[in-house]
Amino acid sequence: MVEHSDDTPDFADVAVAHWARERPDLDLRAMGTLARFARLHRVGGRAVDAVFAAHGLDRGEFDVLAGLRRTGAPYELSPSHLADILLITRAGMTKRIDRLERRGLVTRRTAPEDRRSLRVGLTPDGLAVVDAAVTDHARNETRLLDLLTEGEAQAFDTILRKLLAGLDARDTSPGSAPPPEPVTHPAERGGPGNAPAATGRA
Repeated sequence: MVEHSDDTPDFADVAVAHWARERPDLDLRAMGTLARFARLHRVGGRAVDAVFAAHGLDRGEFDVLAGLRRTGAPYELSPSHLADILLITRAGMTKRIDRLERRGLVTRRTAPEDRRSLRVGLTPDGLAVVDAAVTDHARNETRLLDLLTEGEAQAFDTILRKLLAGLDARDTSPGSAPPPEPVTHPAERGGPGNAPAATGRA
C-alpha cells in the first residue's frame, strides 16, 4: 500500500462550502462524504468496466460467468438461483444468458432431477474467458486500493460493512418509510388521477 496524505480542499469541500454559505440552516455533515463516495463509484466503475471490456464482456455478463465459476465444478446453477445471487430480475437474467449462449460461453440444459427446470453452465470457452477476466479484475481491484495503507483499507472495509448492514436493516424493518415518489409533470403522468408508470431494472 502507498502512504498518502493530502488535506487540500477537493470538489466536495468546495460544494459543501458553497451550500453552507447559501443554506446555513441545513445539516451538511454527510454531503461531502457521500459526494466522494459517488465519485469513487464512477471512477472505480470505469476502471472495472475497462477490464471487462478487454475480455469482450460487460459488467452484467461478467457477473453471470463469475457467479457460475465461483460455485465450483460443474459450474452450473438454475437461472432463478443466478438471478437471486446477482440481485436482478428473472427477465434481466434471461437476457444476459441469451447473449452469453449466443457467444458459446454458457449452455442451457434440462435439469436431470426435474425436467421442468433448466440448468445454466459454463462451456470450456466460458471457463477460459472468466478465469482470464477475474485474474485481471483482482489485479485491478488491488491496484485501485493501493493508494491506502493496509490499515486504512481494513478500516474502510469495516466502515462500509457497518454502513451497509445498518442501511439494509433500516430498509427491511417494519414501518420503514418507503422511498419518495419521483417528481413528474402532469403530462408525464398522463393527467390528474393517473398512477405513475412502473419502472424496472434488468
